[in-house]
Amino acid sequence: MELVHVLILLGTGVFVGFAGGLLGVGGGFIMAPIQYFVFLDMGVMPDDAIKLAFGTNLLVILFVSLSGMWRHHKLGAVNWRAAVIMGVSGLAFAYAGATLAVRLPGDVLKIAFGVVVLISAIRMLTARNREVEREPVSNPWLLFAWAVPLGLITGLLGIGGGVVAVPILVLALRFKIHNAVATSLAMIFFKSIGGIIGYIVNGLDVQGLPDYSLGYVNLASGFLLIISSFALVQVGAIVAHKLPGKRLRLIFILLMFYIGLKMLGVFEWLGWPI
Repeated sequence: MELVHVLILLGTGVFVGFAGGLLGVGGGFIMAPIQYFVFLDMGVMPDDAIKLAFGTNLLVILFVSLSGMWRHHKLGAVNWRAAVIMGVSGLAFAYAGATLAVRLPGDVLKIAFGVVVLISAIRMLTARNREVEREPVSNPWLLFAWAVPLGLITGLLGIGGGVVAVPILVLALRFKIHNAVATSLAMIFFKSIGGIIGYIVNGLDVQGLPDYSLGYVNLASGFLLIISSFALVQVGAIVAHKLPGKRLRLIFILLMFYIGLKMLGVFEWLGWPI
């Protein structure tokens, strides 16, 4: 790994950490393409590079979510009942998703995810934003039912799934946006463990991976992203609780539109370098 790779990964970690604490997302959608191109530049084959990016993402997301979860817990925003039920349930399905991911074309996964994110963004934008006190859903079977697709998404795409989990928590499970962001990070912590194990186990016999790779998890890249993102999660979490709910919701919706269009390749088709 060259110096330019190190600097790129450190800079990415700073941005990912802040976004994670602020919006309850793991930042995998940012790290995946950057790590992919770094691994390609290191001489890794494209098919292995994308899987390596997904697996390493989850290692970083584990620590990002841990840092953000602790800060949001200190602020009293985590719904631990929902986080544990959905997180632990999603762990097993994240492992299944990771196992399936190594057998599917990456382009198919990107398009499917882009569509899901855009639909979620439109639904959040058009839904009525009720600021009245509402009790969040606590039925364990309903929480489990939503944990299944969220766990699969985590494993399939090497992301925490917060970009889908937060809209589900707000729209389907009646969480306030601040509690949804906090609970999403706690769920991501549990789910990422299953995905990490899946990418390690399914990549142990693969040849031609960079040094310090444990299956489809590269410890060197992961370390650089973790050390630069860990502290910034705390900053993002503090800022999140200082923002009005409507503004935080709007920021999240704009991010979802960007991610969805990026995944679908719309910006590349238009020739926009964003």
